[in-house]
Amino acid sequence: MERKAEIQKTIYDNAKSHFLGNFPDSLPIEQAYVHIGMYLGWVIDKGLYSDFFEEEASIQIFRFKRREISCTILSEIWDGYLGYELFNRQGNMFTYYYYGGGLYRRDYDELLVKKLPSIYHVADSWENYDMMAARIEMRFQDWQKLVDA
Repeated sequence: MERKAEIQKTIYDNAKSHFLGNFPDSLPIEQAYVHIGMYLGWVIDKGLYSDFFEEEASIQIFRFKRREISCTILSEIWDGYLGYELFNRQGNMFTYYYYGGGLYRRDYDELLVKKLPSIYHVADSWENYDMMAARIEMRFQDWQKLVDA
């Protein structure tokens, strides 16, 4: 029961913390939203968002699913905030394990950052999103097996 309360109050990421960090001056500020938006996009495609998020962002959810707005725009709308209230229970449990546990960042680095100077240099493209979404989905399936065991 204690662990559940901990998960419910978690802020997994916030673009503002990236602006104040070692964000490259040469890049547009929108680049700080890309990695957060890719994860949030997968959550939308998977339907792991909360009723609160659906109420607050129904138009953006619809537009993202139609690929009318990119991962960056999706994340920017929420100020680059990725917190517990955006996810349903299963979404929070997985996000706590995967994003909060650092595995998302390792996957992102491995698939998209590679030899780029930083995570902020990754292009906000549907090709990059599709690669990350496939990896996240694989991790989700693996996680489900652990949870169901």
